[in-house]
Parts: sequence; structure tokens; C-alpha cells
Amino acid sequence: MNGMARVVNQPGLGKGFRLAACLGAMALLAIPSMPVVAGVDLPKLEHAKGDKCVDEGGYIRRHHPELLKHHRDETMRKGIRTTKYSLKKCVECHAGSKTGSVAASKEDFCIACHSYAGVKLDCWDCHATKPGKRPSHQAAQPAVPSLMPSNGGSQ
Repeated sequence: MNGMARVVNQPGLGKGFRLAACLGAMALLAIPSMPVVAGVDLPKLEHAKGDKCVDEGGYIRRHHPELLKHHRDETMRKGIRTTKYSLKKCVECHAGSKTGSVAASKEDFCIACHSYAGVKLDCWDCHATKPGKRPSHQAAQPAVPSLMPSNGGSQ
């Protein structure tokens, strides 16, 4: 018999270990989320300008990354343009009254929530943060980088 089997088979040790493991798991589940423990306030967001969102608010909060990525893939890879889950629509409704943007300051809609959640945004590498505006670097750079070597294709 190996050493591990002897330890587990000792009277009461197996039950005690299982009990301790269960109590430990229950304690971990009872701990509130870290931001609440740390005293971090929920972000305070302005109300959207539109009458209603494109979908139920809780659904959008939970699933907006997947919805936006799916919309991006349909548009960029398949050429299918719809407006229901368009980032442009989000920006039009959620741009802040002070900055006119969703990502110009830490109080703006997207930055406030994503900073709170610790999520890095890369949307604004290509998309405008203000309604009707284009990112300033878009005019200078092609939308898709060239796959050819910079020396004209000869190696």
C-alpha cells in the first residue's frame, strides 16, 4: 500500500478532509466580489439618448462583446451590413454630454464600465468614439495592412 492510501484510510481523516474542503468551498462562494470588498463603487453612467436599447439591458450588458464581434465578422468578412448591433448605434446613444464621446474620459460610457471590469478596449483603434467622426489615424493608414514586403515584393 502506498503512503497516500494510508493517510486517506486513517480513521476520521478522510471525512475530516472532505468536511474541511466543503467548508472551504462554501466560504469562497460566500465572499462577495472583489470590487465590493475593496470598496470600489459601481460606475455612474449617463442615461442613453435613445428611447430604448436595441435589446434588453441585462442581455446587452452580458453579451455585447459577442454581439459586436459577430456583427464585425458579418460586416467585414461577409459584407453583410445591418444596424441592430452596430457599434455606431451604441456610440450615437451612449456618447457623454460633456465629451460627446464614449471613450474620451474615464466617466464616458465605455471607459467607465470597462475600467471597472479591468477590460482593455481595442474598439477605438478602428472605430470613432464620437458620433459622425472617424478616428484621426484612419485617413493616413489603409484599413487592411499590406501583406507584401516593404521592398516592393522582391526578397
